[in-house]
Amino acid sequence: PLVLKTFMSMNIFRFCGDMSHLFSIIVLLLRLRVARNAQGISVKTHELYLCVFVSRYLDLFTTFYSLYNSVMKIVYIVSTASIIYTIKFQEPIKSTYDKSQDSFLHWQFAVAPCAILAFFTHLIGSGISDFSLMELLWTFSIYLEAIAILPQLVVLQRYREVENLTGNYVFFMGAYRALYILNWIYRANTEKNYRHHWVVYICGVVQTLLYADFFYYYIKSKAKGGKFSLPTTG
Repeated sequence: PLVLKTFMSMNIFRFCGDMSHLFSIIVLLLRLRVARNAQGISVKTHELYLCVFVSRYLDLFTTFYSLYNSVMKIVYIVSTASIIYTIKFQEPIKSTYDKSQDSFLHWQFAVAPCAILAFFTHLIGSGISDFSLMELLWTFSIYLEAIAILPQLVVLQRYREVENLTGNYVFFMGAYRALYILNWIYRANTEKNYRHHWVVYICGVVQTLLYADFFYYYIKSKAKGGKFSLPTTG
C-alpha cells in the first residue's frame, strides 16, 4: 500500500508531521460542516497558507518526487482553497464570519515583509548570476509559513473561549511543525550528506514558539477537562 511504502521510506517524525498537518485540515473542514459557522476562524490565516503552498509547490510542474509527495501537495492546495471559499462564499457559514475580529493586516504585515526579506536573502545567498525565481518563491514560502498562524491566534485571543474542534485544529497545526523540527534533528544525525537549511530551521523554531502560549492553555484545559479559554491581554 502507498501509505505503508511511504512510511517505510521516511522517518517517523516526518510522517507523523505530515499526518498531523493533514489531520488539522480535516478537523477544520469537519468543524465547518458540522457547526455550520465560521466563528473563531481566520480566513486570513488560510489565505496566507494558500500563498505558502502555491509558491512552494510550483515544482509540481517541473519535478516528480513520488506519488505520495505530489498527492499531499495537491491536497494542501485544494483543501486550503476550499476552506477559504466555504467561509467567504457559502451560506450560512459566510454570514457567521466576523471580518471585524479577523482584522490582522496580512498583506501589509505578513506577505509584503516576507517577500522583501526573501528577495534580499536569496539575492545575497545566490547572487545575480544564480538568481532563481523558483528558489526565491520557496524562500518566501518558508518565511511566510512561520507567521501564517498569527491572524488565527489574534482571532482566538479576541474570542477568548475556543470551540473544541477549532482548538484541535490549531493544536495539530502546531504539532506538525514541532514534529518537523524533530525530523530535521533526526536527519542531521542519520543522513551523511544531509543539506542543512538554516533559514528553514530558524523559521520552524519561530513558528513553533508562536504556538507556545496556545499549547500551554490547550493542554491545561484538556488535563482539567474544562472549557478551553485564553486569558485576556489586559
